[in-house]
Amino acid sequence: MNTPIFKDREFLIDHVKSIMSFYHPHCIDHKVGGFFQHFRDDGSIYDSDTRHLVSSTRFIFNYSMAAIQFNNEKYIEIVEHGIRYLRQCHRNDKTGGYAWIMKNKDAEDSTNYCYGLAFVLLAYSKAYKAGVAEAKEYINETFEILEHFWSEDYGLYADEASADWSDLSDYRGQNANMHTCEALISAFEVTNQEKYLKRATLIAKHICLRQASLSNGLIWEHYDSNWEVDWLYNKDKPDDLFRPWGFQVGHLTEWAKLLVILERHIDEDWFLPRAIELFDSALEMGWDSKKEGLVYGFAPDGSVCDGDKYFWVQAESFAAAALLAKRTKDDKYWDWYERIWKFSWEYMIDHNYGAWFRILDSNNNKYDNLKSPAGKTDYHTMGACYEVLNAL
Repeated sequence: MNTPIFKDREFLIDHVKSIMSFYHPHCIDHKVGGFFQHFRDDGSIYDSDTRHLVSSTRFIFNYSMAAIQFNNEKYIEIVEHGIRYLRQCHRNDKTGGYAWIMKNKDAEDSTNYCYGLAFVLLAYSKAYKAGVAEAKEYINETFEILEHFWSEDYGLYADEASADWSDLSDYRGQNANMHTCEALISAFEVTNQEKYLKRATLIAKHICLRQASLSNGLIWEHYDSNWEVDWLYNKDKPDDLFRPWGFQVGHLTEWAKLLVILERHIDEDWFLPRAIELFDSALEMGWDSKKEGLVYGFAPDGSVCDGDKYFWVQAESFAAAALLAKRTKDDKYWDWYERIWKFSWEYMIDHNYGAWFRILDSNNNKYDNLKSPAGKTDYHTMGACYEVLNAL
């Protein structure tokens, strides 16, 4: 198998096409609406009923971005198909909230999660960018619903609320804020409304500076209701899907990426040096010098707490490397870009059926044949490719 030129535009475009071809068109559920969300390595569907808000919205992202990149009108029809399911099934007309998990058209878990609403906002923003005019009003609607989570005192979002918004959990997390920041940047880019950029910048400042100062300059995941570090939350779950314990290598590099993107829109002198610090720390602590690839998480003492290799960690990190390389003109970031891609090409990408494997163990072996359980739509991998294309 020949190693491609990873900085080549045609390679990146072809790679996005190959990932899309794994999902399209059989991810589309024409009967119930929305998308099938559970795929084995060979593309077969192993659960046709369960729908997760994160996958429902990420598929809208995927088709919106592909519609833009490939000027494909048929993809826009699929975006509209996804939005119909999102609004008619996930969304509760009375509360404005979005159900976390559906069984076909029935809500199984109606809990409101800021993380989920962040992807609702991202989906509408990308849909509007792709040309779905009705999505414009949904952007502001979602921003207003997110205010249920917002705290003026701390300048950050809470994480979880009951279906009727009456009960707000004491848990606070950086992950929901990071993805809301990402969505707000996209909302600003398509509407040019300053309130989205202002909010995104505030979140970035409070997470990357204030909260990081509580954990030796790195970004811890979990906090109590006063935004004090909770060192013990999920300590027995370093592999938790949405709230893993430990410093997350992929979140450090993802924040680096977001800070470089924010710098395009607003002049803050701390963005770039902080992005460099976060990326460099993540690679220093997270790179597996023996088996290659980036591990999932490391403990406060620097030891690896989860040595598995996750697809999204590699993708977010090569995107951040490319953006930093372009911004700083420092070739060491292109070197990291090449190293991460080389590892991913050899181990993480399924050259037989397409798309990326979700997770490998510390020896770079698969655990199972579940390519895309709920939550994984390869939004990370295609999104990373789009970011590199922008940088190039």
